[in-house]
Amino acid sequence: MTAHEQIISLTERMGDSIIGQKHVIERLVIGLLANGNLLLEGLPGLAKTRAVKAMSTNLEADFSRIQFTPDLLPSDVTGTEVYHQSGGTAEFRFEPGPIFANIVLADEINRAPAKVQAALLEAMEERQVTVAGTTHKMPPLFIVMATQNPIEQEGTYPLPEAQMDRFLMKVVIEYPPVEDEVEVIRLVRGEEQRKNAPKKDGGDKPVMIPQEAVFQARAEIGQIHVAEAIDRYIADIVQATRTPGVLDADLARWIEIGASPRASLGLDKSSRAHAWLKQRDYVDPEDVRAIATDVLRHRIALSYEAQGDGMTSEQVIDRILTLVALP
Repeated sequence: MTAHEQIISLTERMGDSIIGQKHVIERLVIGLLANGNLLLEGLPGLAKTRAVKAMSTNLEADFSRIQFTPDLLPSDVTGTEVYHQSGGTAEFRFEPGPIFANIVLADEINRAPAKVQAALLEAMEERQVTVAGTTHKMPPLFIVMATQNPIEQEGTYPLPEAQMDRFLMKVVIEYPPVEDEVEVIRLVRGEEQRKNAPKKDGGDKPVMIPQEAVFQARAEIGQIHVAEAIDRYIADIVQATRTPGVLDADLARWIEIGASPRASLGLDKSSRAHAWLKQRDYVDPEDVRAIATDVLRHRIALSYEAQGDGMTSEQVIDRILTLVALP
């Protein structure tokens, strides 16, 4: 199988476990292919954790889940130096924390204080962790997928803008339509029946998607052609968040802080991954527009006037995409 066929197979297998969340599955796969970290936001019970687990169970990768709580310490995430004594000798050895895995689920990341959230920064950005003056490299395949609940604010620590910027995309998960909810009920019921049924020998387990497929896909994505006009289109979109008054007076009132250069880099990487999934060897403006909301929604800060007008980040981004000229 080609790398594309294997990644599509991964997407289909995830779809068997997650009903009606094709957008979420596609964004998780794009994050994996673009070598970026993702923030999943949604109400309780909307399969945020299940979506990440569905990827890890079908991919040949080590999975680690960190449940963020107010009493968590940075060393609980990164690991620490432990004093060992044996045979008359003594030494400090580094005991790796749960961050040392291929797919790391930072569950309810906003429930831990800032010092614990900051412990993720070096790993997310530089793919390494420094403990007691020694730098430890993360595995070649490494991605952090964090989740948070948007409505519970008591006892939480909102992520600062600097850390939000480290996430390639912020994916919002919404309630499924009633038809999909019926399928969810049947899916979970079937899983319970299979779990409680008598065990049978000889059951064939599906072959895991190898990590090499991801690396091969990334290499092919690196060869995707991006025209100069597309580069300018990406830059124009990001620039519009910084100087919104040039496009529209309302945008100038609504946007308080624009996106950083990481937004341009994120749009470039994500749009190339999107084009590759669509089996094209070039980036189309629609690739950029398809992922623009997920890349930008957490990188722009809305003003009080925007909140007073009932505007959301998604609506503001849609307005920008409408006003910025297509290449």
